[in-house]
Amino acid sequence: MQHSETGTGSSRPLNIILANPRGFCAGVTRAIDIVERALERYGAPVYVRHEIVHNKHVVDTLRAKGAVFVDELDEVPAGAVTIFSAHGVARSVEKDAEERGLPVFDATCPLVTKVHVQGRRYVKAGRTLILIGHAGHAEVIGTLGQIDAPVHLVSTAEDVDSLDLPLDTPLAYVTQTTLSVDDTRSVIQAIHARFPDVIGPDINEICYATQNRQTAVRELAGKSDLLIVVGARNSSNSNRLKEIGLEAGVPAHLVDDGAGVDPSWLDNIDTVGITAGASAPDALVDSVISRLAAIRSVTVTQLDGVREDVQFTLPSALRRAAVPANQD
Repeated sequence: MQHSETGTGSSRPLNIILANPRGFCAGVTRAIDIVERALERYGAPVYVRHEIVHNKHVVDTLRAKGAVFVDELDEVPAGAVTIFSAHGVARSVEKDAEERGLPVFDATCPLVTKVHVQGRRYVKAGRTLILIGHAGHAEVIGTLGQIDAPVHLVSTAEDVDSLDLPLDTPLAYVTQTTLSVDDTRSVIQAIHARFPDVIGPDINEICYATQNRQTAVRELAGKSDLLIVVGARNSSNSNRLKEIGLEAGVPAHLVDDGAGVDPSWLDNIDTVGITAGASAPDALVDSVISRLAAIRSVTVTQLDGVREDVQFTLPSALRRAAVPANQD
C-alpha cells in the first residue's frame, strides 16, 4: 500500500510505515461482533459487564448503539441480555448470572478460555499453579477466579525468587494472553532454574496475536525514527508495544487517536512507524495518519508481515442475527 497526502505544514516529507499485523485480533473481533449481533437480535439495551475490550472508542460506539456497560452484575435488570467481556470472568460471576437466570453471551476470547482449561487440568493433575501476568488486569482477575485452588501470580523473575514453596513442589504455569513469548521468557527460565519439576504450555500455544504484533513492531522500530502506538492507556498489549519501541531506542508514544499526536514529536523526524494494539480499530490508525498529513506531506507504506486468518465462531444463537442478507 502506498499513497501520498499533502499537508499544510513543513514541506519536508514524512515517511509513514505501518506495522503488519496491527489492530484487531480474532478475539476482539468476535467480542465486538457478539455485542453488535445481540443488539440486532434482541434490541437495545444489552448489558455488558466491564469494557468489552480495552478501547474507549469501541466502547463509546457500542454504547451509542444501545449497549450498557456495568461494573457488576447487580446493575443488570432481571432478565436482561448480558455479555461477559473478552477478558473472561471468575466462576463466581458465571454462577451469579446463572442463579439470577440472566441470558448470557460469553465473549471471553477462546485463547483466554484455553488458559482457564489448561490451569484446571494442571491443578487436577496435582500440580501447584503459577500464573504469569499482571496483578489487577481484568484477564488475570478472571483467570484467578476460574481455578478452584491457590494460584501464585508472578510477573517478574524476582517474583519467582520470592515464591514461598518447597523446591520439590510439582509446578505448572500458564500465562496471561497479552504477554508474548519474549515477555515471559525470563520468568519461565527463572521458574525452571529454581524448581526441578515444572511443566507448562508449548511456545506455540502462546497467543498468536500478541506475538505477531510484537514481532512486527520490533521490525518497525528498526526502520523508524519515531513510533506511534494507537491504543488505550489501560490496554496491556498496547503499552507493551510502546515499551518495545523504547527498548529499541526509538522515541515512542501511546495515543488514543490522531488528536493525541503532538506536532513537536516530528521535529527532525523523517520516518514514523505506526502500529495499533489488538483492541484498536483501523479508523483510529487512519485518524493518526490524517493528523500527520495535516502537519507534513506524507507517504504511507506497510510492512509485509504475517498474514492472520484466524477466526473464532460466534455463539450459535447469534450466528444468524436478523441483519440484511448483504451485510452478513
